[in-house]
Amino acid sequence: MNSSEKQRPLSAAAAAEVLRWWAEAGVDLALDETAHDRFTESAAPPPRHVPRDAAAPEASRSRDADVRGLRPESAPPRVIESRTPVTVAAPDEAALSAREIAAGAKTLDELRAALERFDGCGLRATATQLVFADGAPGASVMLVGEAPGGDEDRIGRPFVGRAGQLLDRMLAAIELDRRQVYIANVVPWRPPGNRTPTPQETSVCLPFIRRQIALAAPRLLVCLGGSATQTLLGVKDGITRARGVWRDYVGDDGETIKALAMFHPAYLLRTPAAKRQAWRDLRELRRVLDEIGVPSPRERGEG
Repeated sequence: MNSSEKQRPLSAAAAAEVLRWWAEAGVDLALDETAHDRFTESAAPPPRHVPRDAAAPEASRSRDADVRGLRPESAPPRVIESRTPVTVAAPDEAALSAREIAAGAKTLDELRAALERFDGCGLRATATQLVFADGAPGASVMLVGEAPGGDEDRIGRPFVGRAGQLLDRMLAAIELDRRQVYIANVVPWRPPGNRTPTPQETSVCLPFIRRQIALAAPRLLVCLGGSATQTLLGVKDGITRARGVWRDYVGDDGETIKALAMFHPAYLLRTPAAKRQAWRDLRELRRVLDEIGVPSPRERGEG
């Protein structure tokens, strides 16, 4: 391809196809190339509002001067109205507040209501809604991923997009479904464009997912993907080395839960060759479920 072809503008059909591709990939927000300090912006006073009728005489005098071929020495400032910025607490204050609020929740419903009101994570302002959980609270198995995607943000439940559909098939392969498990994410709001949550966003949300695990009280915990594994289990290795090994998750009350790291379904969609390892991990999960006396629907006579 020569340089003239590379610089040729996209046709309307080609541009529409590119936009469709990005939308299907989950990108729905454009970010510029310059970093912004949102905390400073939120702390700044709102722009001074000038009433329309007060600004009108100045604008009229400016137009009259232009008609006479003259320029006024100083034109009135142009006022741009904007939405009031969402105020987000400073990182240290937000983390402390998150720990106090999470610890005060006595039920999963109280925890969900507390998250709905929590303003310490900036993702709340860009997400459509809170994505709290799906499945059966009190189930023997709890699965935790990283953060919601576009479909989850729109519907309000975790793992309902393509990765969620694959997760459903993975569970069905070991005779489980969403009625027998409880599903959540470390971060309950979708990051813009499906980007990875920042360490600050993850640390602010961590007290809530830890409290959610404590209140759901599963017998087994499955961490889906490297981020959830490192955040909840303190593992430094990548998911390829961390997966398939049982570890102890230690709760805030000192209680331990057996935890297994597995590939995230989204990774399996991108890397089908890893499904063989995922199948070994699923069989290991089924083995331990049988060992601790959790029967499959077939064994209960339901399938």
